Amino acid sequence: MKLTFARLSEVDPEGILSHMSDPRLAEHLPLLSSTWDKAAVNRFVQVKEECWARDGLGHWAILQGDTYVGWGGFQKEGNEWDYGLVLRPEYFGLGARITRQAITFAIADPRIPFVTFLLPLSRRHLGALARLGAHYVGEIEYEGAKFRKYRMNTG
Repeated sequence: MKLTFARLSEVDPEGILSHMSDPRLAEHLPLLSSTWDKAAVNRFVQVKEECWARDGLGHWAILQGDTYVGWGGFQKEGNEWDYGLVLRPEYFGLGARITRQAITFAIADPRIPFVTFLLPLSRRHLGALARLGAHYVGEIEYEGAKFRKYRMNTG
């Protein structure tokens, strides 16, 4: 089934709430420290819309057909475009396919000369990044959590 990218403001907030309230996400999301409610979803969508307004690009809602499967995409962090992907657990298997589609987008977009990836230390299977051509930069701290940082040139 076809995968499409939409704005987070275009999907049912209840789907985002259900997704981000799933306790299985916390294992790989060290920045997920609080309980989600409708107000948290509204703030989250507002922040992501502000990225779109400021940078002309931001995180998308990811749809398979009409079904919300998660969110992700590119968000500008300083001078870098960071790629993130947060899927509903039942759709984890779509990660590589979604990432390939997003990277194809980045390669075609002249604003994105390279992409960074921040992976929590809990992530053990990193071969997909090497297959994409991403190179390990080092361990960094971001908002109080440690991550492995990778970089991939798109040009």
